[in-house]
Amino acid sequence: MRAELRSSTPGHISVPDPNPFDTPHGSLSGALKGCLGSLDGACIEKLLLHCATAVEANDATLVQQVMWVLNNIASAHGDPNQRLTSWFLRALVTRASQFCPTAVPSATTVLARARPMTATELVGYVDLTPWHRFGFTASNGAILKMVQGRRKVHVLDFSIYYCTQWPTLIDALSERPEGPPLLRITMPSARPPVPPYLNVSTEEIGLKLANFAKSRDVALEFHVVKATSACSGDALSGHSNFLQELASCLLDPSSLGLREGEALVVNCQSWLRYLPEGSGTAMDDLSSRDAFMELIHRLNPCLVTVTDEDADLDSARLSSRIMSCFNYLWIPFDALETFLPKDNPQRLAYETDIGQKIENIIGFEGEERTERLESGARFSQRMTRAGFESFPFDEETVGEVKLLVDEHASAWGMKREEDTLVLTWKGHNSVFTAAWVPSGYDE
Repeated sequence: MRAELRSSTPGHISVPDPNPFDTPHGSLSGALKGCLGSLDGACIEKLLLHCATAVEANDATLVQQVMWVLNNIASAHGDPNQRLTSWFLRALVTRASQFCPTAVPSATTVLARARPMTATELVGYVDLTPWHRFGFTASNGAILKMVQGRRKVHVLDFSIYYCTQWPTLIDALSERPEGPPLLRITMPSARPPVPPYLNVSTEEIGLKLANFAKSRDVALEFHVVKATSACSGDALSGHSNFLQELASCLLDPSSLGLREGEALVVNCQSWLRYLPEGSGTAMDDLSSRDAFMELIHRLNPCLVTVTDEDADLDSARLSSRIMSCFNYLWIPFDALETFLPKDNPQRLAYETDIGQKIENIIGFEGEERTERLESGARFSQRMTRAGFESFPFDEETVGEVKLLVDEHASAWGMKREEDTLVLTWKGHNSVFTAAWVPSGYDE
């Protein structure tokens, strides 16, 4: 079986042409007859779950039969359900070729790494939907409130978005009645090997940001923490290298350049999902989420802001991951359908990034499965265990976030879940953002 790609999007899979109705699985036979040619999401989900069960059971015949039906539904240029199905089918082919090789030979086509964007293209990518700016706006509002009156502010930035959050914060700081503070932004050279990719160096980003800050009369110092040479070996995979580099940075607080009298802020945007679940402390599992938060807590920040996608996609069971993933990642496909043509290059590129995420969640296990989302509710519990308490967003920040959401399609919405703000699409949670302070924090 071979996956054929056209323009970096998944095409039809070359599947043997079995008779899907000539099968001893009576319940499956009925499901297949009811779904053939149907684009109903519930029916597609049922087929995906049948396929997952067959893969786990190494049932080659059933895998091929269900994939044949999915292949007749999937289309990278169809409606949102068809486009989403095409990526799930590709992910299942990847999975089956590794864990059920008697059912599906290895796929011979590998998706090329996305083309690095220019800075202008990255801004367009971030602005396409409120998915990214939602967290930027809420986090910046919490930061402004916490550092009010402080003369020195230091932000440790753990984000995959190349500082696109900070021009808005710099603008706001420049307008403070008491004048702007000295602003320092520090980020690690380590970054998860995931899109979006940028065609300029981190140092060049810092230079552009410093020039922007200068135009707003804000004094900015930008620093990139380089990993030790021992953590940058070519033998490591991209993700393993990232984890070791990150641990190296955090275990040497002196490399962060912390200074007395600064208001220290830690900002995490779409970052923590790439740290393994883990269960150990900072001394025995340096790359786990709990270890990361323990190390952050030791720095005694005045504020920690966290934004990520609001879904649990880290189950050990393939069928559970498929169900959760399908019932979550339909959102961006559905949202893009409302304002971009089917063959729009920007839409196809955006969907490809989501598709690669689906392939990682469904197609791989162990260290290769790097996408391990947990919901905002679960993460709140993790933060409480780590010694943090929530820092509520004020009404001014909530108003700014609502204005942002209202600039987009009416199906986007916002709600509060305790002290967390949640971006919704047609009432379904998509992104959460929250702010935290160390328990008992005292300036």
